[in-house]
Amino acid sequence: MTASSPLQPVQADSYVTLHYRFELLTGPAAGTVFVDTFLDRPATLQMGVGQWAPGLEALLLGRIEGEQFMLDIPAVQAYGERNPDLLQWLSRDEMVRSAPPDTQFEAGDMVEFVAPAGGRYSGILKSFDGDAALLDFNHPLAGIDLQVEIKILGVL
Repeated sequence: MTASSPLQPVQADSYVTLHYRFELLTGPAAGTVFVDTFLDRPATLQMGVGQWAPGLEALLLGRIEGEQFMLDIPAVQAYGERNPDLLQWLSRDEMVRSAPPDTQFEAGDMVEFVAPAGGRYSGILKSFDGDAALLDFNHPLAGIDLQVEIKILGVL
């Protein structure tokens, strides 16, 4: 961008360089800052490819370079409500097949699995009961209202 160039608005296919901060407004960790790129270095996101939840991407559309804003976002607009169907019991054997040899699992661990089509997905280990493990495949921020602060540094 040069001094004579107009400021670029964020569009559905833009690359956006920005700082952002997410503070948890609800849930057991309310008041906790979950991520804050203002403290480190900015992020660059490509709009429309799933790098952010659609509701969060929608906050950026039409905004211009240099704009900074803070909003409270309900869970349904951010990462959605928690889905009880995404809490699943799996055998310890199934977890072990997906892990490096000699892995010791503890509650709170993120466990990664290989999908039948070859992709990967992960869940948070909640607990063990005998030879079964309860995993939560919800997004870690599902069901949590957020306060979001964003500063748009550049748009391509």
